[in-house]
Amino acid sequence: GIYGGIEYTFTLENFGLVFDPLYAGIFLNSARIAGTATLIAVVIGYAAAYAIAATPRRLQPVFLFFAVLPFWSNYLIRTYAWIVLLNREGLITQLLRWFGYTGEPPSMLYTEGAVIAGLVYNYLPFVILACYAPLSRLNPELAEASRDLGASAMTTFRRVILPLTVPGIAAGAVFVFVLSIGNFVTPALLGGGRFQMIGNLVYDQFLTANDWPFGAALAMALIAIMLLVLTAQALAADRAAGRIAEAKGAVDD
Repeated sequence: GIYGGIEYTFTLENFGLVFDPLYAGIFLNSARIAGTATLIAVVIGYAAAYAIAATPRRLQPVFLFFAVLPFWSNYLIRTYAWIVLLNREGLITQLLRWFGYTGEPPSMLYTEGAVIAGLVYNYLPFVILACYAPLSRLNPELAEASRDLGASAMTTFRRVILPLTVPGIAAGAVFVFVLSIGNFVTPALLGGGRFQMIGNLVYDQFLTANDWPFGAALAMALIAIMLLVLTAQALAADRAAGRIAEAKGAVDD
C-alpha cells in the first residue's frame, strides 16, 4: 500500500516471477540435489533393508531399532554432527592423519557433497523402513520357483524380487525427495549459504526480504512439484500392485 503495508489485491505477477531464469535455475538445482540424495538413499536403504530381511526373524527387530536410532535425536543435532565430522580439523581429517596422510586437510564442509551427505543421512531410515515392509512380506516360494526354473540369483532378483518391491522403493524415494527439495536447514548449515535451494529462497522471502506474496508463490510452486511426485508414486504403486496380484495368482495356480 501507499504506507508500506501489504496491498491485498489479486494478481498472478508473483507466479510469473517463479519462471524467471534465476528462480527456475534454483528450482532445477534443488531438484538435482534432491534427486541425487534420493538415488543414493534408495540404493543404500534398499541394500540395508534387503540385508535385514535376509537375517533370522528374531534379529530383524534389533537391526530395525539401530536403523531408526538416529531419529531419537533432534534433526539439528544430527546436522551439526556432520559439521564436526567434515570440518578441516574434524574426525575425518584426524582419521586420515592417523592413516599417515600429511597433506592439506580436504575441504569437505560447505560443499554440495556435504549437503547431499546430510540429506541422505537424515532421511535414510525412511527408505529402510519403506523397503523393508514389502521385502519382509515377500513370498519365498516365488524366488524358489524362479531358481527351480534355472534362473540365476541376479535374474531372480531383477525379474522377481525387485518388481514386487517397487511400492516400497517408490514410497521411500518420495519421502526423501519431497523432504529434501523443500529442506532449508541442511543447505544453510552444511552448504554455508553457497548452495541455495528452494527452501532457503522461500525462507529468505518471508523472513529477510519481507516479500510474502512472492514467497507464497514459490511455496505454491513447490507444493505443485510435490503433488506431481506423489501422483507419480501412486501410479507406480498401482502398477506394482497389479504385478503382485498376478504373481500371487500364478503361485496359487
